[in-house]
Amino acid sequence: MASTLYSPFRTLSLNPEPKPAFSTRPTSFLSFLSTRRNFSVRSQSHVDLSPDIAARLRLDQPTQSFTPLEPAAEAVVGPAVAFVPPPKRARKNVLLFYCEEMSDLAMRVVAESDTIELRSISWKKFEDGFPNLFITNAHEIRGQHVAFLASFSSPQVIFEQLSIIYALPRLFISSFTVVLPFFPTGSYERMEDEGDVATAFTLARILSNIPISRGGPTSLVIFDIHALQERFYFGDSVLPCFESAVPLLKSRLQELPDSDNISIAFPDDGSWKRFHKQLQHFPVIVCNKVREGEQRIVRIKEGDPRGRHVVIVDDLVQSGSTLIECQKVLAAHGAAKISAYVTHGIFPNRSWERFIDNGVGPENRLSHFWITDSCQLTVDEVKNLPPFEIISLSGAIANALQI
Repeated sequence: MASTLYSPFRTLSLNPEPKPAFSTRPTSFLSFLSTRRNFSVRSQSHVDLSPDIAARLRLDQPTQSFTPLEPAAEAVVGPAVAFVPPPKRARKNVLLFYCEEMSDLAMRVVAESDTIELRSISWKKFEDGFPNLFITNAHEIRGQHVAFLASFSSPQVIFEQLSIIYALPRLFISSFTVVLPFFPTGSYERMEDEGDVATAFTLARILSNIPISRGGPTSLVIFDIHALQERFYFGDSVLPCFESAVPLLKSRLQELPDSDNISIAFPDDGSWKRFHKQLQHFPVIVCNKVREGEQRIVRIKEGDPRGRHVVIVDDLVQSGSTLIECQKVLAAHGAAKISAYVTHGIFPNRSWERFIDNGVGPENRLSHFWITDSCQLTVDEVKNLPPFEIISLSGAIANALQI
């Protein structure tokens, strides 16, 4: 009995008897694909076969093809369209609230992206000194992505900001992000004697109790936290996102005229553990503190600073004593120039004055002292005073708000 075999290039009938025609839905579906999905199908009918195989396949005789598929050949005529990658994820619009201290940084963040809109809060006090707060146009933020730029620069301002941080997620927002550039109790994470209180854990527990918004747990963005293990101080109702400002420093170093002569110095092993992987392509110098009698002296543990522009890198500075001791040791070992970088310039009691131009030579004068604007009160005091230079976190914060 005569039969028509299957060909991979043409639709053939497996029975000599014609089958009833299908509905025209397949034709409509193919047309839909060719127009809405922007791809085309090419039909190929040329096959190099031997005469005997061709005879067996009976390709020399008319083929009984299903009538619904014949119009599809007309729909696919035209040039093939190249593969189009899937579209990039749409950037979300964010409403950014901020504390009074961070107003300048908030405006710089908004200037970085047209997807971030600044919103305001009324910060007042009652006669007894407790905060009198009001979120402007609170009903308009429903269903929106909301962020709050905080600064826990002193215990006096923490309570009023926590009041806002706890209130915003309850306003039916889609998601909530708290940006706390400097985690102030990060260096108080250890207990050396019974009775010591690790206030880093205390603050982490307070932030872990932020109410969950409609979008889920709150995202908490922190830059260069003092100890990475503090990630585990936070509970499950908050998602800590630890960012670093060191890439901003690397970009600034590349702009220096002597960028090919830079070495990185770490004032202690803790600083090396935090940052050496991000700065591993630079020659490295590691210092440490050794005790001699009642004194702790800074010495060079490894590396050679001779003839180099040495940049001391650490996460924060308070009094600056360690940086100054490290500076003197590096200068005594032949460093040509010495600069410093810290992400968080705290400088209590105006201790930044110790770094104002004190003479000539690398042992007395820093070529550059870079800090970020994570501590805005310090920025207000040292801006435009050499050797200080401000590296803004605005771009990094704007990117973090899109996570």
